[in-house]
Amino acid sequence: MDYGISFPQTQIGNDPGVIRNFVQTAEALGFARLTLVDHILGAKDARDAPWAVHYTIQYGFHEPMTLFAWIAGFTSEIQLVTANVVLPQRQTELVAKQAAEIDILTGGRMVLGIGVGWSAAEFEALGMDFANRGDRIEEQVALLRRLWTDELVNFEGKWHTISDMGMNPLPIQRPIPIWFGAMADVAIRRAARIGDGWLMSPRTKPDDEMKRKIEIFHEAADAADRNPDELGIDATVFAEDRGPEEWLAEAAAWRAMGATSVTFRTSESGFTSIDQHLAAMTKLAEAAE
Repeated sequence: MDYGISFPQTQIGNDPGVIRNFVQTAEALGFARLTLVDHILGAKDARDAPWAVHYTIQYGFHEPMTLFAWIAGFTSEIQLVTANVVLPQRQTELVAKQAAEIDILTGGRMVLGIGVGWSAAEFEALGMDFANRGDRIEEQVALLRRLWTDELVNFEGKWHTISDMGMNPLPIQRPIPIWFGAMADVAIRRAARIGDGWLMSPRTKPDDEMKRKIEIFHEAADAADRNPDELGIDATVFAEDRGPEEWLAEAAAWRAMGATSVTFRTSESGFTSIDQHLAAMTKLAEAAE
């Protein structure tokens, strides 16, 4: 089965036993990837976007890099994918070090999914500039790859300066794959130009608009002299009030449009217990065999 599973950040709670059981069940069922949403601070009320209701202080968010380092100790096959770390609000060198450590601990199963973010309030609280995040993320990606591959780095950018410094240990994957979360056309073109893959917004369906955006991705890859067939595209299928037949049909529609992988998402589906999340992912695994 070639499906990923989205970690139910806002619903799983804080019990390490519950978290461990969810992840180990996902791996045992054959899910290829575990994806994890990033969010550092929650506001009192939803801001900046109509769908930001789940990004308030009322909802828990586990820190991706720390959690993945722990998960590395009790998994052996499932790929760990941040989807997405808001890179421009984090220190590039620290992210490089954290991702490299997870890659080592997992034997090369780390994928760094990144995005520019949408919460101006969170950028402000973290002391980062929201306005330049698009340009800055490009410089960050260039630096990440240098830090993961070169023993010593000399780098002079607009926001980063490094003179004969490097990381030890380096990751197993050199460099670690970088996928971009993107929805705006400019961000999709950036993903095609400098990314290893594109994590499509989960709040989309396989319709004419997304077909157009996939064409933009392919065209931008061609324009950058890159082979679109060598870049990944990941789509999301929500469990919601549906069953395996509808899940598999939507996944097939995404693949027909050009998606190379599909992530199954049990969160934001009306479930009120973790057992419902586990039941839904089990049904999909059994139906997809």
